[in-house]
Amino acid sequence: MNGLMIVAALSGALAVAAGAFGAHGASGQAAEWLRTGAQYQMIHAVAALVALRTGASGPGWCFVAGGAVFAVTLYAMAVGAPRWLGAVTPIGGVLLIAGWLWLAWSAARG
Repeated sequence: MNGLMIVAALSGALAVAAGAFGAHGASGQAAEWLRTGAQYQMIHAVAALVALRTGASGPGWCFVAGGAVFAVTLYAMAVGAPRWLGAVTPIGGVLLIAGWLWLAWSAARG
């Protein structure tokens, strides 16, 4: 469980850094990708900590993994990586959705 907390905290830190870079060091499409990635990554870093607090570490890992795939592909494109990485971004989104569904299922089971 401590590992998930560490990864979620590092994910939150990366989200802040990417958001700051998007706000102050990028423009146009790059700034938009950085802003979107940072927003999703931060929300899901916090969601992972909430899931951990409720004892649902599985959904938490989906949140940090999905947030990483979703955001890092956007971050990479913002700094010049090939745009085909945009085809990988939805994999992160699927992991995020899976995390939310898993968390709902865990809550429903009690």
